[in-house]
Amino acid sequence: MQAAFDDPALAQVIYHDWESTTYDDKWSISFDQRCMDFAGDRFLAALGPAAAAAMRPFGRSLEIGAGTGFFSLNLRQAGWLDEVVLSDVSPGMVDVAKDNARSLGFDVPGRVSGAVAGIEDLPFEDGSFDLVLGHAVLHHVRDVEAGLRECLRVLRPGGRLLFAGEPSRIGDAYARLLGRITWEVTTRVTALPPLRARWARPAAELAESSRAAALEAVVDLHTFMPEDLARLALRAGAVDVATGGQELVAALIGWPVRTFEAAVNPDRLGWNWAMFAYRAWQRAGALDRVLGRVLPDDLFYNVSLTGVRA
Repeated sequence: MQAAFDDPALAQVIYHDWESTTYDDKWSISFDQRCMDFAGDRFLAALGPAAAAAMRPFGRSLEIGAGTGFFSLNLRQAGWLDEVVLSDVSPGMVDVAKDNARSLGFDVPGRVSGAVAGIEDLPFEDGSFDLVLGHAVLHHVRDVEAGLRECLRVLRPGGRLLFAGEPSRIGDAYARLLGRITWEVTTRVTALPPLRARWARPAAELAESSRAAALEAVVDLHTFMPEDLARLALRAGAVDVATGGQELVAALIGWPVRTFEAAVNPDRLGWNWAMFAYRAWQRAGALDRVLGRVLPDDLFYNVSLTGVRA
């Protein structure tokens, strides 16, 4: 742990290896219609209607920072992707992603594979992919411009770059504030004698969550303004670059919900709670799509980026 605090590159591997076996539960990740809709919504919003109409599915895709496979495996189920390489700096994450692919019946040779690799040094030939994508990964990258340049290198001419779920500067500020307040209130209330036995999460688990949060602060290197992210992509060599904002009301609801889930005894939260959270996200997402027409992208929690290799 101490070595990780002193070495951000090592911290990325240690933190994500540590999180790999519990990551899906922590973030309520699944590979059903709920998360297919979630991933597809993020993907289509970043892609834009014109590009979405032009190609389905993408032939060969590389996901950067794939984690447990949430983004690409759900997009493949929805028919957006064909051949997929799931890459991550964390061997633990790659192993879990490959297990998830096998459980979905995607372990067809050459169709879904895994690779331990970082964005700044991709072990693939020039022009190898039709699409390079990622979800919530660029904010972990030390040199984002160099990473985007490497992504463009492995794209074929005309191939597309797409990243979604990157924290905005303003969105990250209000999300962290909401998370801290929710954590403090929930842990204090569930520690009260009438609630402790049924609702409190064990102290050892709370302590582990606190250690993970401390290390998370080391691996979260950036927040972005949309125009800054676009500038990095243009300097890296992309053309037809576009950015967008996603999740405002959804983030204002989602961060307290996720923090509450992490702070209480999970045995108290069942299917009804999961569906309540999902329906609330759906309604918030519908409202966000309306707000996206009138509010600046800077105010939304997530920034998306897309571009093309010339």
